[in-house]
Amino acid sequence: MLLLTFLIPSLFVLLPTDALDNGLALTPPMGWLHWQRFRCVTDCVQFPDDCISEKLFQVMADRMAEDGYLEAGYEYVIMDDCWLSSERDSDGRLQADPDRFPSGIKALADYVHDKGLKLGIYEDYGTNTCAGYPGSLDHLEIDANTFAEWGIDYLKFDGCNVVADEAMEQGHLEMASYLNQTGRPIVFSCEFPLYRGDAANYSVAIEACNLWRNYHDIEDSWDSLTSIVNYFKDNQEKFASVAGPGHWNDPDMLLIGNYGLSYEQSKAQMTIWTILASPLLMSVDLRTIKPEFRDILLNPHALNISQDPLGLQGHVHKTIDNIDVWMRRISPVAGEQFSLAVGFVSNRKDGYPYRLEFTLESLLDLEYPGAYVLMDVFGDTEDILVRSIDTLEVRVKPTGAVLWHLVLQSF
Repeated sequence: MLLLTFLIPSLFVLLPTDALDNGLALTPPMGWLHWQRFRCVTDCVQFPDDCISEKLFQVMADRMAEDGYLEAGYEYVIMDDCWLSSERDSDGRLQADPDRFPSGIKALADYVHDKGLKLGIYEDYGTNTCAGYPGSLDHLEIDANTFAEWGIDYLKFDGCNVVADEAMEQGHLEMASYLNQTGRPIVFSCEFPLYRGDAANYSVAIEACNLWRNYHDIEDSWDSLTSIVNYFKDNQEKFASVAGPGHWNDPDMLLIGNYGLSYEQSKAQMTIWTILASPLLMSVDLRTIKPEFRDILLNPHALNISQDPLGLQGHVHKTIDNIDVWMRRISPVAGEQFSLAVGFVSNRKDGYPYRLEFTLESLLDLEYPGAYVLMDVFGDTEDILVRSIDTLEVRVKPTGAVLWHLVLQSF
């Protein structure tokens, strides 16, 4: 952490709005979501350990409860598309695929809850989900009631197969109302800003949703990750102005521990996601994840930054020699001065740790004469006491990152 004073464009100040008042997601949600790693694998004969089934979610719940993820704050186990039966039941209610979820969703929710975790589920505002299963259009109220009766704690609401895009925002307001009327606390994750693009009304997003996807699905590659990051960089003033406790921008799932990111790139994603105050939704096989990637996901100092109660979204403060300097204001706060998280994320590919030399005063436009405790979040060095006028250096590996956590010291 660190308490620093710097100049902030007015657009980075949170705008007063009427936010969704369900008291949930006051810090960015943390959990596990199946889609990136397991997609729509429904063949449980050929893929018995990877198919979308109650067994998969039970096993992941076990791993989250027993391997330190729940203790670290990852509390949601979330089903994405392909859990459904191809048809609603005779009463018009959604139902799970009977072969892959023979015990039903209520029993799965009970299993997850018994582990101290919460269960999330997926649906779509359109006529069908993206994978072709029954959507919620014309069934919003009965679906909200069904989810509440099953004990669902989180709803991811997609936007495929919508005839009139302009109806999506009103539809999400209606769904939010039905969810609230159930009396059950259900985090509402929306995707209409992704589908509406520049036409998306973020005032509606804040009113209806606890979090929302802004851009395309993340794929298991560095190129996909950087395309999303670049979109956030291009729109950072707009997005930062609408984020805050209870309503978050969502750049999509963490790839950490899968196939597409190196160890250094995984640190880069964790650095950017924590500074963006993004939801932290793992999508990895927790049975086989390597220890070094697990350590990134469980790094307590990174998670403290992510979950900072101020809920201020960070941004790229400047770029030096193709290295982005990300910055986020965090607590504790003293007067007008904040602690800071500072991330150095390399866009370089030249093969060696690139060295930057600077003072905090010049790098971050600081105007505080005191001292700070500097922690290298992913490093193994001891914390040091620095002043804003001290000359410092950082070495950033290609497509990697260094994350600093700075804490202001009293006079």
